[in-house]
Amino acid sequence: MLNVMDVELLLITSRWTYGSESWSLTMGLIRSLRVSQRAMERAMLGLYLRDQIRNEEIRRRTRVTDIAQRVAKLKKQ
Repeated sequence: MLNVMDVELLLITSRWTYGSESWSLTMGLIRSLRVSQRAMERAMLGLYLRDQIRNEEIRRRTRVTDIAQRVAKLKKQ
């Protein structure tokens, strides 16, 4: 059964990746996507930047794949 965090992440990543096959992936775009994703993950966990929790720990807690990897995978299909 999906919990609220899983549903939120599913909705967010599906919106981000819709149509991503046609994007030209620049380093700036990849960085912006990653920063936005990390900010949303922190908000869902109730964390702040001042908490100084590493991104790897946040990813472990949320079990989310990196948005840049997901977009790159979609572009290859």
